[in-house]
Amino acid sequence: MSPAPCFMFSKEVYVNRRRTLLGKMGETAAEGKRGIAVFIGNAEAPAQYKDNCYKWRQDSSWLYFWGLDEPMYAAVLDLDSGAETIFADDQEIDDIVWSGPLPSVKTLAAQVGVSGSAPYRELDNVVSKAFAQGRRVHFLPPSRYFNTLRLMTLTGWSPEEIGTVAPGDGRHASRELVEAVVSMRLIKEECEIEEIDKAGAIGQEMHTAGRNAVKVGILEQEIVGIMEGVTLSKGWGVSFPTILTQHGETLHNHLHDKVIEPGKLLVIDAGAESCSHYASDFTRTLPTGGKFTPRQRDVYQIVCDANEKAFALTRPGISYRDVHLAAVRVILEGLKGIGLVKGNLDDMVAEGIAGMFMPHGLGHNIGLDVHDMEDLGENLVGYDPGQTRSPQLGLGNLRMARVLRPGHFISDEPGIYFIPALIEKWKKEGLDKGFVDFGRLEGYYAFGGIRLEDDVLVTEDGARRTGPDRLPIQPDDVEAAMQ
Repeated sequence: MSPAPCFMFSKEVYVNRRRTLLGKMGETAAEGKRGIAVFIGNAEAPAQYKDNCYKWRQDSSWLYFWGLDEPMYAAVLDLDSGAETIFADDQEIDDIVWSGPLPSVKTLAAQVGVSGSAPYRELDNVVSKAFAQGRRVHFLPPSRYFNTLRLMTLTGWSPEEIGTVAPGDGRHASRELVEAVVSMRLIKEECEIEEIDKAGAIGQEMHTAGRNAVKVGILEQEIVGIMEGVTLSKGWGVSFPTILTQHGETLHNHLHDKVIEPGKLLVIDAGAESCSHYASDFTRTLPTGGKFTPRQRDVYQIVCDANEKAFALTRPGISYRDVHLAAVRVILEGLKGIGLVKGNLDDMVAEGIAGMFMPHGLGHNIGLDVHDMEDLGENLVGYDPGQTRSPQLGLGNLRMARVLRPGHFISDEPGIYFIPALIEKWKKEGLDKGFVDFGRLEGYYAFGGIRLEDDVLVTEDGARRTGPDRLPIQPDDVEAAMQ
């Protein structure tokens, strides 16, 4: 698979997206009172000093509507007139000397179907004029500090106000704009599905390279380097910091300083970002010596069965909350079979007993971000109107609970973890309500954790997994692949 050039979609894609957004925002206010929508693209972020920056990455909502993958861009969509303006500065000679020539801002704007352009400083005048006229100024909650400071300058509001999403005419990020953007970005277009599949192919290749590198005595960091090298040679890089650890009981363990030991379980949670900035996210758990112990295989099979059960249920019309609960039931049934929990399954599911073993939700949305749009508000992205979060550990951490529709791209990632501190807390406080056999659990304190994750597209009649070749997941297949 050769590296793909960085690119934008066709001009028509961005024109249609902004037209759709204009229509959606028109539903929230009377004609002449809609105001303007301000979009702030990212700036370069210095790592130590201004000329040594972190790797460039554009804001995802900016990419979705405006497409231009360059720093220091902004745009205004007039929600009453439909006028569109991109604000950025043409290069000066120092820019050309150090970075090479680029087309003019006007030329780049035309590539995404925008005829209006102006210098970056003019954005202040446009926003000030809108405020002076009593018009609404809509914007999305920023995730970068520069964008927060820029919006503070434009509005005069505090960081807390700018980062809070609320409806109406208050001093907040616009709930109306957030809901319109979420409704569009949640359902992937065909061109987006193709790009997520490309990211999936790179992700599967990186996981295969990592699996092939696992051997006793090698440093975890060496495996990570091999995997991330694949993402840089085939795409933009990783879609999030790689998790590769023999301590899988720590859900997001980014330490890679251990030597691979025999008899351990190695959790590898890693994904790739395509050159178009769409993400993939896969997790596999491997026996470090190439063979599962009987105890490891028993627990692994439970997680594998939960993954398969979730995929079998994923289809339009079912809520992902219900899919999560079905996967949890498989986990509790399996744990009961090996004697770690006891009692009625329905009662255990209702009481949230699985949360001690799987303290995270089944999955999240995937798209331009690996946890797609969670910068806009996790509940607004992952929950339908009328749905509320559970207070239970596990179910309460479910990031995607919505009723599924064709075009949703989600992760399917059940897990079982033996976290000594969490187990001791539940034991001390009686949170298990008598369902957990803590005596038997003591033998699992050094077990670690298991997570198995695929990326899944909801289709018209069911679902399919992303990427060309599913990574081995059944225990026999994993062992065979490791030979």
